[in-house]
Amino acid sequence: MESLAINQVVSCKLPINLIQRDFMFRPRGEVGFGSLWRRSIRRNGFLRVLKKEGRGGGYGGVFGGSKDEDRDSNAEEDEKGIFLGMERDGSRSVIGLNLGSHHSGGTEVINSHEVAATDMEEEYEEIEEDIFKTKATYTVVFVSAEAAPYSKTGGLGDVCGSLPIALARRGHRVMVVSPRYLNGTHSEKNFSGALNLNQRIMVFCFGAAQEVAFFHEYRDGVDWVFVDHPSYHRPGNPYGDSHGCFGDNQFRFTLLCHAACEAPLVLPLGGYTYGEKCLFLVNDWHAGLVPVLLASKYRPFGVYREARSILVIHNLAHQGVEPAASYKNLGLTPDWYGALGWVFPPWARTHALDPGEAVNILKGAVVTADRLLTVSEGYSWEITTVEGGYGLHDLLSNRKSVLNGITNGIDVVEWDPSLDEHIASHYTADDLSGKVQCKISLQKELGLPVRPEVPLIGFIGRLDYQKGIDLIRLATPELMQDDVQFVMLGSGDPQYEDWMRTAESNYRDKFRGWVGFNVPISHRITAGCDILLMPSRFEPCGLNQLYAMRYGTIPVVHATGGLRDTVQNFNPYAEQVSGEEGTGWLFSPLTKESMVGAVKTAILTYREHKESWEGLMRRGMKRDFTWESAAKQYEQVFEWAFIDPPYC
Repeated sequence: MESLAINQVVSCKLPINLIQRDFMFRPRGEVGFGSLWRRSIRRNGFLRVLKKEGRGGGYGGVFGGSKDEDRDSNAEEDEKGIFLGMERDGSRSVIGLNLGSHHSGGTEVINSHEVAATDMEEEYEEIEEDIFKTKATYTVVFVSAEAAPYSKTGGLGDVCGSLPIALARRGHRVMVVSPRYLNGTHSEKNFSGALNLNQRIMVFCFGAAQEVAFFHEYRDGVDWVFVDHPSYHRPGNPYGDSHGCFGDNQFRFTLLCHAACEAPLVLPLGGYTYGEKCLFLVNDWHAGLVPVLLASKYRPFGVYREARSILVIHNLAHQGVEPAASYKNLGLTPDWYGALGWVFPPWARTHALDPGEAVNILKGAVVTADRLLTVSEGYSWEITTVEGGYGLHDLLSNRKSVLNGITNGIDVVEWDPSLDEHIASHYTADDLSGKVQCKISLQKELGLPVRPEVPLIGFIGRLDYQKGIDLIRLATPELMQDDVQFVMLGSGDPQYEDWMRTAESNYRDKFRGWVGFNVPISHRITAGCDILLMPSRFEPCGLNQLYAMRYGTIPVVHATGGLRDTVQNFNPYAEQVSGEEGTGWLFSPLTKESMVGAVKTAILTYREHKESWEGLMRRGMKRDFTWESAAKQYEQVFEWAFIDPPYC
């Protein structure tokens, strides 16, 4: 029979459906390019193939035939093994893969351009629809303090756990660098699949040489790399414990940044390193030293000259500010102090003689990164204002030309009302009958009177000032005068936790407060409630409103940041004009009266306009908030990053 060996992937349109041909090949997943092989024939390209006559099944060599077949292939001339070759640029970065034959004769190079589509013309349109749209592939290195499912405290972990997988599926080579946290709890099992690479490096910072090790797991097409050091082995979350933030966080994340810069150069993942032509996606202040190190430590010596860095700001309120005296510990030369130097305004200083001098790691990233991103378009504007810039608004305004916002996606497999294992009944946008069963089940579980006709309002989130809990606290007596039920899930400020317990005792048939966080309960509240309330003072992106719309729960949110970007305000008259009737309610300004007014409008619509309410539910459930959509937008920013030379 005929056996075919892939020799080269070349950019061009694909006129025939090679997947349906009798070509037998499979990727080596360990190489780290599984997604590239799987998608190469569906991207704008064709396959150049070596065609020859011979025995055997088309496997063998690097494609993993049996050992006996491999030996026979080496011994007999008419059975030809194949090998994997790497094409590298001047920096030794891998820019292509080639499969070649050990046998030198009897080959015929077939170019798919030359294959007439005489008997395949009817299939061409179908193939055109399937062609992958990625213009170019990049070597991407995420640097983050957390990445789900290994470590997670909020939205940062979700982004760095999902976006890399979406990019890898689109053909990019992706690495995620994060600490290996060992806190003595069951969460340590998340790292059980990561193997020690037996690769140790010395990081010079904080007045000494610090030794760090690397662990690695290849999963879902992504290289998950974990930096190991004793400072990551302690009880608590990635940033602190019950007593507050760890006092050595600057040290811990300085190690992470130095190690992340070395990882692409020294770790032979899949047999070869990532090389110098990388795109670093640095997330929040914890990874903020990476662009500073690229500019100060590597590029002056000819390393990473073709690399780029993009700072992704998830929450500008946290900037990694420490006393100015700590600058000498960061492993930077004195002449780069200006990049991180920071002076507090007079009103923020501790006393009249305090000069207010400090180092601000996030500020250093803002002034050295090639491009800046936020997790929503609205938040990218807000951080350039005095109110939302937290002292960095002038710098961010000066870099507005390279500042963009991309709304986060959600895991549409985990959050799927038609498949969710945590909810009582499944439902879809076409069949909403299961949602009322979820509501009844939630009322029973929480001990509320089972009244499916009563509007059920929910809140899920941290109990702190940012989330607007003080407004909910003020508005609860007025809301409880109406015939409604209210469910809250969250933990945080002890005063708000105590208030939730008190409110539950005062409104036994109407209010339930679950102090803490529970993933199955969060799914059941999202599915069982009719309205989700989010009065956040600021919200860089927000995920709960996306989950709510996915489950047909109507969000009532403050018009800020990502909430304003993702929730379309309901207009019952819009159908006559444009057909865009909205998916929820936005309120502004952030006052109790404004919030209560929006909630009461939602309650009135729920009771008296069932058709409009079902339209709201269905429109929200059909919105596209997948990571695939976000990944396409990230690719555009990647392209822009490489148009100009490095910023620093």
